[in-house]
Amino acid sequence: MSTTETRHRAPRVGESAPRPDGTPKVQGRFAFSCDLSAEGMLWGHTLRSPHARATIVSIDTGPALAMVGVAAVICADDVPGRPTFGLEFSDQPVLASDEVRYQGEAVAVVAADHPETARRAAAAIVVTYELLEPLSDPEAALAGPPIHPDGNVVRHLVVRHGRPDDVDTRDLVTVEGTYEVGMQDQAPLGTESGLAIPSDDGGVELQVSTQWLHVDRDQVAASLDLPPDKVRLTLGGVGGAFGAREDCSLQIHLCLLALRTGRPVKMVYDRTESFVGHVHRHPARMWYRHRATRDGHIVEVDARLMFDGGAYASSSAAVIANAACFAAGPYLIPNAVIDGWVVRTNNPPCGAMRGFGAVQTCFAHEAQMDRLADALDMDPVELRLLNALQPGDEILTGQVLEGTAPVAEVIRACADAPTAVVADTTGDVYALPGGAGRTADSSDVRRGTALAVGFKNLMFSEGFDDFSTARVRISDGVATVHCACAEVGQGFVTLAQQIVREVLDCDHVVIAPADTAIGSAGSTSASRQTWMSGGAVLAAAEAVRERRDADRANGGERDSYDETVEFRHEPTTTLDGNGQGRAHVSFAFAAHRATVDVDPDLGLVKLVDLVTAQDVGRVMNPLQLRGQLEGGAAQGVGLALMEEIIVTDGIVRNASFTDYLIPTIADLPELRIAGLIEQAEPGAPFGAKGAGEPPTISSTAAVVAAIRAATGLALPRTPVRPDDIAFGER
Repeated sequence: MSTTETRHRAPRVGESAPRPDGTPKVQGRFAFSCDLSAEGMLWGHTLRSPHARATIVSIDTGPALAMVGVAAVICADDVPGRPTFGLEFSDQPVLASDEVRYQGEAVAVVAADHPETARRAAAAIVVTYELLEPLSDPEAALAGPPIHPDGNVVRHLVVRHGRPDDVDTRDLVTVEGTYEVGMQDQAPLGTESGLAIPSDDGGVELQVSTQWLHVDRDQVAASLDLPPDKVRLTLGGVGGAFGAREDCSLQIHLCLLALRTGRPVKMVYDRTESFVGHVHRHPARMWYRHRATRDGHIVEVDARLMFDGGAYASSSAAVIANAACFAAGPYLIPNAVIDGWVVRTNNPPCGAMRGFGAVQTCFAHEAQMDRLADALDMDPVELRLLNALQPGDEILTGQVLEGTAPVAEVIRACADAPTAVVADTTGDVYALPGGAGRTADSSDVRRGTALAVGFKNLMFSEGFDDFSTARVRISDGVATVHCACAEVGQGFVTLAQQIVREVLDCDHVVIAPADTAIGSAGSTSASRQTWMSGGAVLAAAEAVRERRDADRANGGERDSYDETVEFRHEPTTTLDGNGQGRAHVSFAFAAHRATVDVDPDLGLVKLVDLVTAQDVGRVMNPLQLRGQLEGGAAQGVGLALMEEIIVTDGIVRNASFTDYLIPTIADLPELRIAGLIEQAEPGAPFGAKGAGEPPTISSTAAVVAAIRAATGLALPRTPVRPDDIAFGER
């Protein structure tokens, strides 16, 4: 191939490929779901409870219906089908009828000819509440009276590994600690939005920003009392997700209003409504005890994990399973007892968020490793390397690591990375903690550096029928990929093009809109779409190639080829009564090393360096991979330093970007990538592992550990607040 041909050849697997949606996004031409419109469109709005817990005595919709421009008001009694929905358990009312269980719970929805009219109509509905005492403490939920017909405990899981009862503790070094993680919001830049259009056949077309088209469809159809084929979903442009869009929010409400009015209906949440209209990361309180020999070998880990699931179950059962399975970190642990609980409270519902249970436990187990290293007078990096998992080892669930497990490699890469050249801050107040506030004095600043490592599963677990469907068609030199994989920013649209180009040697690849006209691709979550939908596209493209090559071998070739494939990974099993079993398909590992400057008197922190190394299987797109590592680390830094939804007695106090702070470019140094560990994973397409979640898991733990190193404080809670530093016990 000539130099000219190489220059114009579209990128294949392993090369940096531009996103097909990149240019229209930066030019403002990309249609997000909030940009949708239709002729004769109405606007929807939701009336939400201002109370964390209350009985609904009465609802008077008359004042709203009397307003000019109002087309419909729908309450719980108007739901024609199943009155509840839910991702794993159908336990959340479509619209509250007898009781509200969290602040922001939907009570009624309105459709009107203008968004402001819809808002005023919703506000005009008169709801009489009888207030009840909210249950906001997850510990109290264990023994307290039930706040839900299904009880307060969503799941209790015990992982019992090895022979913990036989451990002789007399000559072991023991460290204990209790750790807390606050409630984090996914904070996608695009709020929840969508457009529903009634169909001539009595069904409905829904365009919506989501992470899982087919599960949305099934929940909508059940509540509308329609067969699934009469509810047709198309993915609207998604402005970020990170788990917030895995659950239904406005999907059912939109379709109810469209079918009631016979007109298209659009809804767009404002930022305040978005904060109460989607699930969040589970807050957690975790007690740990580590025991090790005096030369540093871990003998036993015991832990009690209490996760607050909020008012409804969402994906809490899977989150606590992940937390328990990965509770001790990527270390060889011969004996363990992990007691994991997730309960319902009258706090905001919690569900999927990037890292999915492993973020919380990584913060705790890495703090324990540093505490253990201190008790042993041992280098914390050496302690981690001494106990690092290797292929062939068992994890806490008794599952053997059959694939790659480069734990030591990511640790060494981070630890051995050169120290960053950080500018002298003596004469630059903007480089000091507090920045433009000009409050810190360089003579008071202390620097700290620390490392953390974490891991989690890839794909769905515990026997879930996990699959993805893809169709590849090639005609006149143009290949088209049709898959219901939700593109939420992770880059599947780029990956699919690269795979098809690689297999079919075809430069022109088009990605058809993701919709329910094809079989399910599962959720864009659990770091699964590279493997699952990438695997489906690969298999479909290979099937097309085989048929085309066979025809060519026989002296003929058709105008087009079309193949549809349903791709599955190796089966998994549910965990038994002791939390043992082959519950997971594969695992990914990552490490971060953070350096911070801290003003201990003022409690101010500046992150001056962040280094990472990650197990990626194979690099499919270097530029896109860097984006995942940077974005994931930024969310981890946010949880370490600033991001927390403040909830008091069930009431959210900071539902805005004025009061809920996320890191900006001014808060983050350039992420330095010390190593991308490429060890091809068996069974994965091209050996590649999903890369989206691991960056969030260990980055939080590393940043907080660096603050500990700078201050000598225990800092058992994240995010770390200024008063935790200024008034913390040393």
